Amino acid sequence: MVRTTRQPPMALLHPWSVFRRCDVTPETHIKPLRALHPSPVYLLAGGGGWRTRKTSDPLLQRIFSETCTKPPVVAYIGAASGDNQDFFRWLSSLFKTAGAREVQLAPTATPKADMVATRRILKAADLVFISGGDVEEGMRALADRDLVSFLRQLHATGKPFFGLSAGSIMLARAWVRWRDPDDDATAEVFDCLGLAPMLCDTHAEEDDWEELHALLRLSPSGTVGYGIPSGGGLVVAPDGTVKVLGTSGPRLRKTAAGVRRLADA
Repeated sequence: MVRTTRQPPMALLHPWSVFRRCDVTPETHIKPLRALHPSPVYLLAGGGGWRTRKTSDPLLQRIFSETCTKPPVVAYIGAASGDNQDFFRWLSSLFKTAGAREVQLAPTATPKADMVATRRILKAADLVFISGGDVEEGMRALADRDLVSFLRQLHATGKPFFGLSAGSIMLARAWVRWRDPDDDATAEVFDCLGLAPMLCDTHAEEDDWEELHALLRLSPSGTVGYGIPSGGGLVVAPDGTVKVLGTSGPRLRKTAAGVRRLADA
């Protein structure tokens, strides 16, 4: 069986530890983050005509209107796509059409990326966006740049986040990998950012959410996972409450008898 390339760095293989206390080493060039209430996290699947859309996307418009009182400045994290410039330009145009005032790349993908500048961009932005691409590469880049704890604390201060495709998975609690793509016994769970306290997969209708099933089989009994279909999205509150944006998708629950499908979200 061929698996996707969404695999984690080995250093992140610590299942269900995403809510442990995360400390950030004080830096004189970064002002302390104020303690506020976390904002909801918006998870988008993409697809559903995004590539060919010529008009403003209603889900993006809703995200911008619900999180900002003025046209927002969006900080763009392209860790999962290697800071791909074509992808950045396409999404920047899409965001601006939907009402964003400015979209700024917060570089993360290369060792030469200036993390002082990146953190300043992230702190100054009205919204933070996590791009699609590869979950493994995205989490590896954030971990290598010491940004995982910083992003978690930034969200805890009230900064809104939204993601697309693999970026939505990165914003959730955890994901799954296989040490050997042909051996299901080698599947492992690894931590993601955990800003959305739930599990999800995106636009996997064609394989009936196979990787989400695998993730849930490795999860504690009672865990629920959400499939976000192409063109759809979810809004996840800090307490884990989930609301549908656009097209609804499946909900799966781990039970003692295996993974079972619930009513769609």
